[in-house]
Order: sequence, then C-alpha cells, then structure tokens
Amino acid sequence: MANPARTLLPGLYIVATPIGNLGDITARAAEVLAGVDQIACEDKRITSRLLAHLGVRTRLTSYHDHNGDAARPKLLAALAEGARIALVSDAGTPLIADPGYKLVAEARRAGLSVFAVPGPSALTAALSVAGLPTDKALFAGFAPSKAGARQSFYTDLAAVPATLVVYETGRRLAASLADAAAVLGGRPASVVRELTKIYEDVVQDNLQSLARRYADAPAPKGEIVLVIGPPAETAGAQTGLDAERFLRIAADTVSPGDAAKLAAKLFGGRRNDYYARLQNSGGTPSDTSCDTSRGTDRGTPDTAT
Repeated sequence: MANPARTLLPGLYIVATPIGNLGDITARAAEVLAGVDQIACEDKRITSRLLAHLGVRTRLTSYHDHNGDAARPKLLAALAEGARIALVSDAGTPLIADPGYKLVAEARRAGLSVFAVPGPSALTAALSVAGLPTDKALFAGFAPSKAGARQSFYTDLAAVPATLVVYETGRRLAASLADAAAVLGGRPASVVRELTKIYEDVVQDNLQSLARRYADAPAPKGEIVLVIGPPAETAGAQTGLDAERFLRIAADTVSPGDAAKLAAKLFGGRRNDYYARLQNSGGTPSDTSCDTSRGTDRGTPDTAT
C-alpha cells in the first residue's frame, strides 16, 4: 500500500503508470497518487483498477479528448487555489500520444507548478528491446488511419536521419507496414507488441518481409509499437562502417549469403543486392557448391526481397 506520509507541494503532477505489468509502478508514483487531492484520468475504470491494486482511494476526475474543453478550466481553477492534482493516462507516461498537453501548457502559462513523476513508457521500452540504433530517435505518434494520409506520413519521415517510432493498432498494422515498405524500402524494423505483458513479442526483420508476414496473418491483438531503422547512410555512420567495408569484413568470417543478409538488416535494402555487390567485388566463390556440413546451400541467397 502507498504511504502518503510526505506532504506534497501544490501543483500538477504528471504521473507515469504501468503499460501492462502493474508491478512496474514506481514507489514515488504510488506515493503521489495517494497524496494528491484528485487524479485526472482518461478512463476511470482503468485507473480504478490500478488504485485498487495500490490500496489508494483518491478521488478520480475524468479528463480526456472529449471533455477536455469543459474539464480543463475546473482543474486549472483548483490548481490556482492550491490543489494537488495528478494527471495520468490509461497506460504509460502522460502527454505521449494522449490529451494532457493542453492542460500542462495552460498550467505553465498561468504560472502554476508542474512536476514530473517519471516511469513506464511504451516509447522508451520499445526502443530498448527493438535492436535498432537509439542514439537518435524520432517519435512520430500514431500513423494516420487512411491510406493516402499514411503514405504521406511515411514520405515526410523518409529523410529523417534517425530511428522512427510509430504507434499502431493491430487492425491497421498490415496496411501500415505495406505503406512503410513502399515508401521506406527494406529498412530494418521491429514490431513490438504487448510490452511487459505475458505475451510480449518482438518481431524483427526488414519492412518488406514484415509487410508480407502480417499481410497473411490475422490482425494481432494488443498495443503495438513499430520501430523503423534510420536511412542506410545514417545507420552506417552510427556503426562507423559503410556497407562495402562491412561486406568485406563479414564475408571473411561468414558465408557470402549470411554476410548479405546481415548487411540488409544493418543498412536496409535487399539481401540479393548485397550478394550481387559481393559477387561483383570478387568477395564470393565462383561456384555455388553446397556446404554439406550444414545440409543447405549457404553460398547463394534466396529469392526473397
């Protein structure tokens, strides 16, 4: 049970809550939720379950996209009178793809105190497990629901020299991957699903392969984060290698087919194109004999793009 023994200063507390596993709530977040005068939340039913887990009985107030214009002045007036209010989203860190921005902006303009209570976030959690460069990342929010707008969305992001993080729904994932692949080509990407839950899942491949995989599968359940690697030249700069040098080094230690596959994952593009570059540079054997010790022909690529 939370211990609200410490007196909280008046102000607005931006409190991160679990994205799936209730055990991820921080001690400070529990203390703040127990110690404030009221909690502004998106869905009272969802937040009530968290409070019951914590043994907290703080009063809940609805604050979401549909009632924000009416609810916001009341919250600001209470803050101006010295109230202590926590703002939470249904899951994760408030203001990351949720309606809290206007409340925080107006509180700041009014000279009211705003405090961060950091914790779980699907954005940072997905980046931590995606296996893609993290020194530069751009959070692009939810992809548009309509195909034309979604294609324009990915086109606008194509030249960004950073890993891209996009929120998506299971129902739209296949279409979103198809549009991303059409615009961004074979960049490496990860589909991250059900973070911190029992069925947490990370599928990593290039965008084209992922698009084919999910086009033929039922729509996945749960909340999804799509993490897309940066343009090839940016990925090369982050690793200190260009594609040609990487291919030469890799071909000395693994089969040409595997070297080409690794290059495609690291720099984006088609495996067969990298294999052809190895052939043209003299980095592959002249014949296509099988590696009988493994029982497969590892010297030639497959026909997948």
